[in-house]
Amino acid sequence: MTRATVNAICKDLPGAEVSDPWGGGHDAWKVGGKMFACIGAMDQGVAVKTADPDFAAMMIENGDAVKARYFHRSWVLIEWGGDPGFLRDRILVSYDLIRSKLPKKLREELAARDAG
Repeated sequence: MTRATVNAICKDLPGAEVSDPWGGGHDAWKVGGKMFACIGAMDQGVAVKTADPDFAAMMIENGDAVKARYFHRSWVLIEWGGDPGFLRDRILVSYDLIRSKLPKKLREELAARDAG
């Protein structure tokens, strides 16, 4: 798993855009202006949103992720080197969580996401 893998997954999501809001080589993927995935300049993995801090804590406890520094407790860092399918699933869950909180009109303007 690499930055290129994450960017390939994210670029195909409806309404997804990438930027480097802090400079220095970050890839912050957003939908509707809200971030759903972020690769830091140190390129250690990808930070994604989870349903809540308890779920994030469970992922960390299980060894599936580590604490995402500088992010809310509901975010985790999926480090490089794991299962690409797991990484893809976590990115899609994060995208869906963020997309579900967008204003209704904006959600309706976005194309449906492929189930795959």
